[in-house]
Amino acid sequence: MKLLEYEAKRILRKYDIPTPTEVALVSPGEKYEIDPPYPLVIKSQVPVGGRGKAGGVLLAKDRPSLEEAINKITNTRIQNYLPNKILIEKALDIDRELYLSLTINSTTVAIDVLAHPSGGIEVESQDNFSTLNTDRPFSVIGESLAEIYHLESHAFALAELIENLYRCFINNDMTLLEINPLILTKQGNLVAGDCKVILDDNALFRHPDWNFEDKPANKNFVYLDPEGKVATIANGAGLAMATVDAIKSANLSPANFLDLGGKTTTDDVIKSLSLVTQLPNIEAIIVNVFGGIVRCDDVASAIIQAKKHFEYLPKLYVRLSGTGSKEAFAILGDEDLVLCPDLSVCIQGIQHG
Repeated sequence: MKLLEYEAKRILRKYDIPTPTEVALVSPGEKYEIDPPYPLVIKSQVPVGGRGKAGGVLLAKDRPSLEEAINKITNTRIQNYLPNKILIEKALDIDRELYLSLTINSTTVAIDVLAHPSGGIEVESQDNFSTLNTDRPFSVIGESLAEIYHLESHAFALAELIENLYRCFINNDMTLLEINPLILTKQGNLVAGDCKVILDDNALFRHPDWNFEDKPANKNFVYLDPEGKVATIANGAGLAMATVDAIKSANLSPANFLDLGGKTTTDDVIKSLSLVTQLPNIEAIIVNVFGGIVRCDDVASAIIQAKKHFEYLPKLYVRLSGTGSKEAFAILGDEDLVLCPDLSVCIQGIQHG
């Protein structure tokens, strides 16, 4: 379950993690009374990245420019999403933008810290990210971060920040907590300028208070590898696990485990594609479905309808076998995707680009 930025920041504040001051949260068309000190930052609340480049983050220096920014963001579609909420925050005096995230290492099943001295909208073009494990005292991690960021005078503040982030991550069953940018203000403060959080849907039973805009999907989704390039969608836990294992055996990197469950509707396929396209480094998606109770031609029709909801999708490799598979291949024949008679053909297609 991916949180919107305002939802994520409200959790961070409970753990004494500094964020910009939230001035207002408004819905498109809603009347609002805002007369704070300017400038303000106006941010589209949609569950995808790339908002800055797409015009979803704007600066307002006065009331007219605030109204103009809200109107523009209301009508700006970002990767097929229009915002239901718009976040308005006080602007910060920015000195530097850094990158910091916590994620689960699928190999060690531990929490890793990723850091880079350059954050912001171009962070995906950076390399040489530093990875720190969390089996050391927070004071030591803070010193390492200070060295990475060239902020030796902030070692104590970084240690306190990472300890609070770690508690936040654990207590809220997160699978990803990304702060980009982590802002160093001209006053010398560290502030979470933007925040991306993914929660583990399977932990819902531990959190009866969870009431976020992205409701948990009726499927088993596990985030495996933040660097993974191949997303997977399958029906049945056994088939989903076999798909992940086959990808790893081919020396490819599976990003996730996703079990559609016993029935597959168009809405299920749309939600599944929404989940996997939010993963940061996806280059291909394997859809692996065995038709039994679920008919393959129904899945094929759902895939066609789901594709209409996305402006862009990574290359789809589709393997449908079982009840209705012949009809499914006929339905998908004219679509821009790769139809595979078995899983090995999907994997070979990805390997050979």
